[in-house]
Amino acid sequence: MRLMEGMCKIFFVLIIVLPLIAKQVSATQHVVGGSQGWRESVDLNSWASAQTFKVGDQLVFKYSSGLHSVVELGSETAYKNCDLGTSLDSKNTGNDVVKLNKVGTRYFACGTLGHCDQGMKMKITTVAGNAPSTPASDSDTSAAAFFPRSFPTFLLFSPLLILYFLL
Repeated sequence: MRLMEGMCKIFFVLIIVLPLIAKQVSATQHVVGGSQGWRESVDLNSWASAQTFKVGDQLVFKYSSGLHSVVELGSETAYKNCDLGTSLDSKNTGNDVVKLNKVGTRYFACGTLGHCDQGMKMKITTVAGNAPSTPASDSDTSAAAFFPRSFPTFLLFSPLLILYFLL
């Protein structure tokens, strides 16, 4: 009876819990602008075009608070015209995180007067979660950075969970 109870626990973990853990581990944090961050001197669109953004990934905007901000614009027209008056969201902490929760194109600009017109803006396209991500730099510290994308990262946790439920 005890063996059957243990096997049920293992089955539950393998089928329900581990895929959820694997999804969290495989999400990528993209530091916008790479090591230079969110700045006027960075070609942000070139940086963005070299990345693959997936649903579940995050954008991390690092900048000097008070000098810059992050404004999400609602349309390509607003983006092209630097129309900050139609923003969807605005952030100004200097270490802002934006979750990419759906497929599509999003537009970001600096909210500081004149910065968007000087090119401090970026357009990104988010693809379905099964496409490979490209992290912003080699300094990615997530668990997914240490294993090839094809490696099923949930296997890292399996031995520990199995031992836990068996003992």
